[in-house]
Amino acid sequence: MDIFEPKVRSYIMSRIKGKDTKPEMLVRKYLYANGFRYRLHVNTLPGKPDIVLRKYKTVIFVHGCFWHAHENCPDFKPPTTRPEWWAEKFRKNRERDQKHREQLQALGWKVIVVWQCGLQPEVIDGTLSELLLDIYRK
Repeated sequence: MDIFEPKVRSYIMSRIKGKDTKPEMLVRKYLYANGFRYRLHVNTLPGKPDIVLRKYKTVIFVHGCFWHAHENCPDFKPPTTRPEWWAEKFRKNRERDQKHREQLQALGWKVIVVWQCGLQPEVIDGTLSELLLDIYRK
C-alpha cells in the first residue's frame, strides 16, 4: 500500500524531471570542458537523445537506473506496491529504449548509454574517461 494519498503521490511524481537532470548535467559539463560541442534533445532523432554530437555522429542517453530498470544495479529497486503495474512499465521502457537504439543505429548513429549509477562519486572518473574513449572509437 502506498504511504501517500493519490493527490500527494501525483504531485511527487510530477516533480520528477525528464530533462536537465543532475546526471545529465554532469555529463554535459564534462563534455563541454573537454572541448565537445553538442545539441540537446534533438526531437528529429528517434528517442530525442539527451546529447547529440553531430561531428562524431554520436548520441548519448543519460539513463536513470530506476526509470530505465538498470539490470543488476544496486540502485534499482522496483517498488513493492503494484508490482505488476511497475513490471509492465519497466518492460515497456526497456522495449522503447531498445527500439530507439536500433533506429538510431540504422540511421548510422553511434549510441552510447551512460547510467546514473556510473556517475556516483566513487566511479565517475572511470565512467567519464570511458565515455571519451567511446566517442572517439569507430
